[in-house]
Amino acid sequence: MPDLDNSLDQTEQESPPSDEATSMVVRVQIGAASHVGKVRQNNEDQYAVIRRRRSREALMTSLPNGVLFENEEEAYILLVADGMGGAAFGEVASELALRTIWELEASMASWPDKVDDNSANRLLEDVDDVVQLIHRRIRQRASQQPELVGMGTTLTAVISIGLDVFVVHVGDSRAYHVDQDQIQQITRDHTLAQQLVDAGIDASRTQAFQHVLTNCLGADARQVTSEVHHLLLNRGDYLVLCTDGLSDLVSADEIHSVIADSEDSQQACDRLVDLALERGGKDNITVVIACFGTAE
Repeated sequence: MPDLDNSLDQTEQESPPSDEATSMVVRVQIGAASHVGKVRQNNEDQYAVIRRRRSREALMTSLPNGVLFENEEEAYILLVADGMGGAAFGEVASELALRTIWELEASMASWPDKVDDNSANRLLEDVDDVVQLIHRRIRQRASQQPELVGMGTTLTAVISIGLDVFVVHVGDSRAYHVDQDQIQQITRDHTLAQQLVDAGIDASRTQAFQHVLTNCLGADARQVTSEVHHLLLNRGDYLVLCTDGLSDLVSADEIHSVIADSEDSQQACDRLVDLALERGGKDNITVVIACFGTAE
């Protein structure tokens, strides 16, 4: 497991929402890697790690020292997008998705001092509005440039406020939650294969439909539906975001093992990409890993 001494600081709520907000510093150690793979000619994957900061300092006061204490807080946005369309420029769609989030995140509501049901719902509503806007922008761009018709993208996004984490997902990229004992897939694959499995068909008979998306941004989809999750992490937990270029070739248990054997999040990302390349690298490969720990 990584040494958190070199990680970034972030403020967190130690426990689930309560009437009295208690915060402390959380260190978040983040790594990311992306590779075109061994088959594709261009990389249609995109990723981004965005840090938001706010601080408060009393410059003058008649109150005793320490009453108005100085504090600085951080929140993070982690993004992975897998463009599709091949000759229809999937990388344009995935880039447009991340650019839109970058443009709009500053206008989104500032994160709350304390995460409760109301603030969580407002945040998720804001994020869904952004997802819908991305969908419209991609389709509008394609309507203006015929060569872009059919382009689309997946999007898996994480917003972390201390140990409160919000996951927003469209498509078949993935988000995993990793602790010392296990790894769990947070998101569902929005594919025809998954729908067939849900209907009771054996997974071995659905492989031909593994990459047939039933929900995505842009492409031929008239509507898009966001899958959302709200998790409260424990200290030392990890979040992993990746495109199917990794998850198709590296199992969840292998991801867990690589993280456990790595010195830090960046080394884990690099090792996972190398492992996917060793197994053929048939698609673009992208992974973002964040470890959440607490300052002493």
